[in-house]
Amino acid sequence: MNNYLKLAIVMLVASCGGGGSYKAPRNLENACAITAERPAYLRAMRETERRWGIPIAVQMATIHQESRFVGNARTPHQFALGIIPMGRQSSAFGYSQALDNTWDEYRRATGNRRARRDNIRDATDFMGWYMDGTTRRLGISKRDAANQYLAYHEGRGGFSRGSHLNKSWLLRVSGDVQRRSEMYHAQLRSCGRL
Repeated sequence: MNNYLKLAIVMLVASCGGGGSYKAPRNLENACAITAERPAYLRAMRETERRWGIPIAVQMATIHQESRFVGNARTPHQFALGIIPMGRQSSAFGYSQALDNTWDEYRRATGNRRARRDNIRDATDFMGWYMDGTTRRLGISKRDAANQYLAYHEGRGGFSRGSHLNKSWLLRVSGDVQRRSEMYHAQLRSCGRL
């Protein structure tokens, strides 16, 4: 009986995962591998696509850029004089790297008060809500991963003012997001997940 109790305790501890649920999938270059390893990701993104019309590949490419699919991702710490900690670069957190104020706006607008940024379902729903709003306000196609990403990164107001135009590094990143979206789309089509 004692051995059964020990086994039950070991299984209970192992099922808690020790934070492993926040680890990135093993192969971030293949959408089929990501969704096979994490079926909950695909379910969440399909639900977001149905609700907000944002293609799965656009969601995946944006999450890849923002957090590399790490659920508890945070921005790096800032240091004064290279050694004195000054806090994080921003309040961005989770899969979607949503900022505190924008996340609070999303929760109020959708009534999803319990939403968490480290929950893939909530994170993809947030992205769908935000990108749908971008389409309505700025006319950016939901399939245009590059410009959706620029408006996501800079905020809609920043995008409208052209804040991204003088940031060559950000324009390169948005091009990467577009290419990754196209790659993920082709992969998902090839493995029958679209």
